[in-house]
Amino acid sequence: MGFYWAGLLFWVLSGAYLFLFIGGLLARSWRALVVSGLVVILPSLYFFGAENWLRLAILLPFLSFILAYLVRKKTAV
Repeated sequence: MGFYWAGLLFWVLSGAYLFLFIGGLLARSWRALVVSGLVVILPSLYFFGAENWLRLAILLPFLSFILAYLVRKKTAV
């Protein structure tokens, strides 16, 4: 049985997204939220090819970017 590098990359990116997203929310860091949005783009594009509700995973990067904008706007004042 071979080792699947694509699966490892997928899970590493998903874990990094969760870590950065939660950390960005707790610390109110817009930079962490932007990086979490960039990290989750590849796994969400994979789920965009699904034929069921998993297709909504494409909204995760947009959620991160919108929250980053709101945090940046709130801290800039």
